[in-house]
Amino acid sequence: MKKVEHIGLAVKDMSASNKLFTKIFGVPPYKTEKVDSEGVITSFFKIGDNKIELISSIKEDSPIEKYLSNNREGIHHIAFTVEDIQQEILRFKKEGIRLLNDTPKKGADNKVVCFLHPKDTNGVLIEICQEAK
Repeated sequence: MKKVEHIGLAVKDMSASNKLFTKIFGVPPYKTEKVDSEGVITSFFKIGDNKIELISSIKEDSPIEKYLSNNREGIHHIAFTVEDIQQEILRFKKEGIRLLNDTPKKGADNKVVCFLHPKDTNGVLIEICQEAK
């Protein structure tokens, strides 16, 4: 793993959350993107070298909708940039760490992503991501 790519925050109301975090960070989001495959809309803020991703559901059966029905708004996941996502998937499997998706899928911000099962990571949802080619 190379570095923390972003921290994802689950939010119920993207418009209200964008306004709130614009006040907090002092900058507006630099990008908003719909990810149809996940049923979400995302909004990215850049603070120095760091990124914060707000994620809100646009479908009733999306993973974020399920998450928010059982949890409060807040930190949802931590994403790490990897050099070779396929190699990392193999490494995690070898280490006995389950994945929520065995093959990388299209994510937001021009990334391909894979998630580690939080039951194998002390309850932390970890996303690994690589720039899409």
